[in-house]
Amino acid sequence: MKKIVLLLSLAVCFSAIVFAQPRPAEKAQLPAVMSTAESMSITAKYQGGLFGFSEKETGTLKTDDENERLVFFGKDKREKFGIPYKALMIVSPEAAVSTATTGKVLSNIPLPGAGLFSLMKEKKRYLVVRFDDPDVDVKGVVNFKVDDKALLHKMIQTIGVKAKLTQRGDTVYRPRVAKDEI
Repeated sequence: MKKIVLLLSLAVCFSAIVFAQPRPAEKAQLPAVMSTAESMSITAKYQGGLFGFSEKETGTLKTDDENERLVFFGKDKREKFGIPYKALMIVSPEAAVSTATTGKVLSNIPLPGAGLFSLMKEKKRYLVVRFDDPDVDVKGVVNFKVDDKALLHKMIQTIGVKAKLTQRGDTVYRPRVAKDEI
C-alpha cells in the first residue's frame, strides 16, 4: 500500500513539474484588414494630457501617412498637434460607466422611488495614447473621447498597422527593445 501511495504521489509531482514549465509566448499579429495606404479620421474630443494643450476640444483625429504621425485638428479645421508614429508606445481603448446627469438630478427629487433614476447609466469610451517622443525627450498620455465603439477599435487597429505596433487583445503596443549589456 505504501508503494502505491508513493508511486501516485511521484506521478502527481512529476506531472506538476512538467506543466509548470514556461511556454513560449504566441506572436500576436494585427489582422490585415486595413490597407496601409488608407488614411482614417474620426470625430473625437480631446480630453487632455499633452503639455501646452489644456483645454478640452472637439475635433478630428486623423492618421497622416505622408509625415507618419497621428494628428488632431480642432473645430476650426486647423492642426492642433501631432504625435509621430515612432513615438507611440501603447494605444488602447478604455471605457467608463457613470450615472447620467439627468439620472443624478431626478434621483435627488424627494419622491418615493426617485432613487431608481440613479440607475440611468452612461458609457463613455476613450482612446488612450501613451507616447515617448525621443526628439523632445517627453513621455505622456493623451486621451480622446470617442462616441462609437466600432470606430474606436477600427482606429486603434489602423494606428497599429501604420505604426507597426504589436497587438495584445484590444490594445496595440511597441515591444521593448532588448539592450545588450556590456
